[in-house]
Amino acid sequence: MTTKRTVWITGGTKGIGLGLVHAFAKAGYHVFTCARRTADSPLPDGVEFTLADLRKPDQVTAATQVCVERFGAIDLLINNAGGSPMVAAAEASPRFSEAIISLNLLAPLHCATAVQPIMQAQDSGGNIINVASVSGLRPSPGTAAYGAAKAGLINLSQSLAIEWAPKIRVNAVALGMVETEQSHEHYGGAQGIKQVAKSIPAGRMASPADLASLCLYLDSPAASYLSGACIPLHGGGESPAFLMAAKKGG
Repeated sequence: MTTKRTVWITGGTKGIGLGLVHAFAKAGYHVFTCARRTADSPLPDGVEFTLADLRKPDQVTAATQVCVERFGAIDLLINNAGGSPMVAAAEASPRFSEAIISLNLLAPLHCATAVQPIMQAQDSGGNIINVASVSGLRPSPGTAAYGAAKAGLINLSQSLAIEWAPKIRVNAVALGMVETEQSHEHYGGAQGIKQVAKSIPAGRMASPADLASLCLYLDSPAASYLSGACIPLHGGGESPAFLMAAKKGG
């Protein structure tokens, strides 16, 4: 009989994280998730939830213990929690920048180091997927601290993949724009989403299901040799600015 795998998904009460929770529960995993606030909508049956601010190492330790006590293992960690509002670098306070870097870089590091000894002790080892961003691969005006943190997260993934091999695989996903229940606020309603979608070669934003499909692949035997990678998931990328400028000039 095959033993069900256990996944810890951070920030799983809304948006992308909630989509991941639903996808992995449907795929038959034991699912554990955490967030600073409870979910607005019910989580799938069997999903274990605890409140935690992952910027605080003691709360990371406590959340890790809850997951192990409930399911007996942590096979997969998906560091999904993160994000940032738009704030120009010159207008951001030191406290704001520190909070953004803590959430998007230090919190994933805290979670990864918390599960590392557990995964190393398991016969099957473990797997860590860090949800980064295309903002970590190109300039990120308006979210400079966020972009810098995500660039750091990509480098962190590569470093941990070497330090913790061969028992633990570590990969990053450089995620592009994703349409969730919060997108209308961020992109200016349905019309804004439609216009943004036109700028993406795939003709649409990603859905949480797109990320879930990639994460499920990364945790499958088919990806057993894949570690230390950064996989862009952006629908083909972004058109160079000079092309748009040239069209307008013409």
